[in-house]
Amino acid sequence: MLSNYFKTAWRNLIKNKVHSFINIAGLSVGIGCSLLILLWVQNELSVDAFHKNGARLYKVYEREYYNHNINGDYDTPGLLAEELKKTIPEVEDAVMLQEENHKATFLVGNKILKVEGTGAGAELFSMFSYPLLQGTSKTALSSTVNISISKKIANQFFGTTQNAMGKTIRFDNKRDFIVTAVFQDLPANASRKFDYAISWEALQQDNLWAKSWEASGPLTYLLLRQGANPALVDKKLTHFLDTYKNQSKAHRIELGLQKFDEVYLHNIFKDGKIIGGRIEYVHLFSLVAIFILLIACINFMNLTTARSIKRAREVGVRKAVGALRSVLIKQFIGESLMLTAFAVIVALMLMTLLLPVFNEITQKQMAVPFGDAVFWLKLVAITLITGLISGSYPALFLSSFNPVKVLKGTVKLSNGAIWFRKGLVVFQFVLSMVLIIGTIVVSKQVNFIQTRNLGYDRENLIYVPIEGELVNKYATWKNEALKKPGIQNISCVSDNPTNFDSQTNAVDWEGRDATTMISFEQPVAGYDFVQTMKLKLAGGRDFSKNFPTDSNAYLINETAAQKMGYAHPVERTLTMNGRKGTIIGVLKDFHFRSLHEQIQPLIMRFGERYGYGDILIRTQPGKTKEALASLEALCKKFNPQFPFSYSFSNEEYQKLYRNEQIVNKFSNAFAFLAIFISCLGLLGLVMFTAEQRTKEIGIRKVLGATVIGIVQLMSADFLKLVIVAIIIASPLTWWAMAMWLSNYAYKISISWWMFALAGALTIIIALITVSFQAVKAALANPVKSLRSE
Repeated sequence: MLSNYFKTAWRNLIKNKVHSFINIAGLSVGIGCSLLILLWVQNELSVDAFHKNGARLYKVYEREYYNHNINGDYDTPGLLAEELKKTIPEVEDAVMLQEENHKATFLVGNKILKVEGTGAGAELFSMFSYPLLQGTSKTALSSTVNISISKKIANQFFGTTQNAMGKTIRFDNKRDFIVTAVFQDLPANASRKFDYAISWEALQQDNLWAKSWEASGPLTYLLLRQGANPALVDKKLTHFLDTYKNQSKAHRIELGLQKFDEVYLHNIFKDGKIIGGRIEYVHLFSLVAIFILLIACINFMNLTTARSIKRAREVGVRKAVGALRSVLIKQFIGESLMLTAFAVIVALMLMTLLLPVFNEITQKQMAVPFGDAVFWLKLVAITLITGLISGSYPALFLSSFNPVKVLKGTVKLSNGAIWFRKGLVVFQFVLSMVLIIGTIVVSKQVNFIQTRNLGYDRENLIYVPIEGELVNKYATWKNEALKKPGIQNISCVSDNPTNFDSQTNAVDWEGRDATTMISFEQPVAGYDFVQTMKLKLAGGRDFSKNFPTDSNAYLINETAAQKMGYAHPVERTLTMNGRKGTIIGVLKDFHFRSLHEQIQPLIMRFGERYGYGDILIRTQPGKTKEALASLEALCKKFNPQFPFSYSFSNEEYQKLYRNEQIVNKFSNAFAFLAIFISCLGLLGLVMFTAEQRTKEIGIRKVLGATVIGIVQLMSADFLKLVIVAIIIASPLTWWAMAMWLSNYAYKISISWWMFALAGALTIIIALITVSFQAVKAALANPVKSLRSE
C-alpha cells in the first residue's frame, strides 16, 4: 500500500514538472530561510550559556536617582566585590572585571603584538568556565605580577602552552608580568572575549580611582551559594551603598541583580529598569522565520488546489471503486510529505551555500550542525509539521469531491473554499507589505544615522592611541607630524570622540540650586581640538597656547550652558571635581554618543599631556594614504616598542550601529523573499482560476473579447486582494515601525510616501505575476477550451 502511494505521488511529481518545481522551489526557499534564521536565534540564545555555574552567576547593576531622573547602568565601584563577599552571606564569591577590554602591547624578545584583555579579580577562573590548560584558578591571578594568557597568545609567543609557564611578558613597555596560567581560547558564544587577564590589584595600581567608593566604572559579578534566594539578595543590595557613599535625596544610587546569562540579550535600561535589548531582534526574527514558513505552506496549498481539477477524475474513479476518504487523505498528505522532504534537501543545500554570506552579515561563526542528533530531530519535526500544514487543506479538499459530480464533469467550488484561498493570499501579501514598508523605514533610518551631521566632520579623521613614549613626547611628535605631507591638524582627547563615557556630578557654578544634581561628560582635550574636529563655536574660543591661564579653563556645550542657566556663559566660572576655572568657549552641540541618546551636557577641560586617550589627526582630502605612511614612520621613530595602530572616525562611528546594519540587510532579504514567495502563491490562485474559467474564457473569445479585455477581467479580482492587504498592513506596520524608532532620540518621521511606494511596488509585482498567467489563458485556443473532456 505504501509503495503504491509512493509510486502515485512520484508519477504526479514527474507528470507536472512545472507545478512540482514551483512547489518545491517555494518550500525550499521558505524552509532554507527559516533554518538560517533559527540557526542565528539558537546561536543568540546560546551566548554565555556554557558556564557550569550559570544558574548561580549574576551581574550587579546600578540605578542612579537624581533630579527626578533614574538612570540604569552596569558600572559599579571597584571595591564592591570584596565588600559583598564579607557582608552578604548568600554570596559565595564575587569578582571585579574591567569595564572594557584594554588593547595592550606585549613584548617578548623581539616579538611585539597587540593583545586585547582585561583586569579581573582572582576568582575569575573559579567562577566562570574558562578552562585552564596550564596553572590553577587559585594562582592564576593571585599576585600583581601574575598574568594569564590564552592558548593562541601562548602559541604565538612561546610555541606551546607548557613553554609559556613562568615566562616574562613586557606589558605596554611599563612593567613585566609572569605567565602563571594559560586558558583555553574563549568560545565563539562568549559575550566577552579576551586573550589575557591581569589581577585586579595590578589594574588598581594604575587606576587609583578604582579604589574609591565614589567612582563607578568596573563590572561586578556574583556567584550565589547553592539554594540562595536571588530575590532576597537583590533586596539586600538595594540600599547597600548607603553605608559607603554620600547619598542624598537629590542624588542616590541603588544596586540591582540580573542573571548573568540574560545580560547579553537584556541590557537596555529605561528609568532604571531593564526593558530589553537584542532579545527584541530574537523575537522579531523568530516571528519572521515562522511567517516565511507559513507563506511557503500557503503557496503549497494554493498551488495544489490550483491543480485540483486535473486530479478530480482520479479522485472520482478511486471513490467509485471503493476508496475511503481516509485513504485518499493519507495519500495526499503522503505526497505533501514527499514534496516537503525534497524541499528540505534543497533547503539544506541552499543553507550550506548561503551560510558564509549569512555569517558575514551577522558577524557570527556559525556552522550547520550536521553531527548534532538534536538538529536532525528538529529537521524531521519541521519536515513533518510543514508537510502536514501544507498538505492538510489540499488533502481534505481533494478527498471531499463527490464521485458522481466529478465523473459528470460538474465539479463546483463552494464560496467558502474560494474565500479561504483568497484569504490566504491576502495574508501572504499583508506579511509582504509589512516587510517591504519595514525595509523602507529601516533603510531610511540607517541612512539618516550614516549621513546625519554630528556637529563635527568625521571624514578624513584618524585616531592614534596615546601610549608608550607618545605620552611624554607628544608635543615634539605633533610638531614633526604637522610638517608631513597630507596632515592638516592634530589634537588629543582623553576619550574616543565617538563615545565619550566619563561622567561627573561634582560640578558647581554661579547660582546653582543646592538641590540640583546634574551629570556632565568630562573629557580632557588638548590644543586645536575645535579646529581638528571641525566643531563650531557658539561663543568664545578654543584652548590656545597664547593664553597660559587655559590650564584652568573650560569649554562647555550648549546643553551644559542651558542646564546651568547661563545665557552668556563665556568668562563665567565653574568648579568641577574641586577644580575652579573659567569658561572660555561654548561649543555648539555635537553628538559624542549613539543617536539612541539625547546630547548630554559636556564640560571639557584642558590637558595636553593627559597620559592616555587618542591623538586626533585631520588629513587633507585625498591624501590619507600618504599621511598614514608618514605617521607610521614617525611612530616607529618616537615609539619603537609599540606597533603603529590607528582607526578611522567613520569606522568607529559605524560600530555603534552594527545591530541596525544587520537588521537593514536582513529586512532587505526578508522583503524580497516574502514578495517572491507570495507571488508564487498568487500565481497558484491565478492558475486555479484559469482552470475554473477555461470554458468561460473560450466563450468570451468566440464572442469577440480581446486578449487585453480578458487579462483585465482576470487581473481585477486579484488586484483587489492586494489592495485589501495594503489597507490591512499599513496601520500594522506604522505601529511596529513607530515602536522600533522610539529607541532613537534622533530619528526620521514615518511619511505617507513610504506606504505609497511599498503599495505601488507590491501592486506592480503582483500585476506582472497575474498578467503572466492571464495572458497565457487569454491566448489559449478557444476550440480546445470548449472541447468536452
